[in-house]
Amino acid sequence: MGHAVMNARCLCGAVELTAAPENDEAGVCHCTMCQRWAGGISITRACADLTVVKGDALGVYDSSQWGERGFCRECGSSLFWRAKDGTHSVVAVAAFDGHDGVRLTSEIFYDCKPGYYALANDTKKMTEAETIAFFTGAQDGNHG
Repeated sequence: MGHAVMNARCLCGAVELTAAPENDEAGVCHCTMCQRWAGGISITRACADLTVVKGDALGVYDSSQWGERGFCRECGSSLFWRAKDGTHSVVAVAAFDGHDGVRLTSEIFYDCKPGYYALANDTKKMTEAETIAFFTGAQDGNHG
């Protein structure tokens, strides 16, 4: 069951969003695109009803055949990833105003994770191939 609509924003406040988290779970993506995009791991929540309410500084990067990434052109904050077909969107956990009750439950592109860190949480882990198959049914490696 989904949660109520929550407010989210970038570091400088130039971009504001609303979104309804699907549950209290957060997930980590270890893909190389997220590593570069977020400067490390990307921790997000799956959301419905992602709406930009203030977005003059919103940049959208066309990162692959099936995904795009939203960010603030002013402060550089990584804000969301969404499927181009509208079937899936995630918002950066830290962009939300509150984090109470959020649990880290999954890690995707786990086989792309660098060896210099490990998360202590007991999570469901999916490889690159498993992740791509889950979201697209394909196994082409073009993930972003």
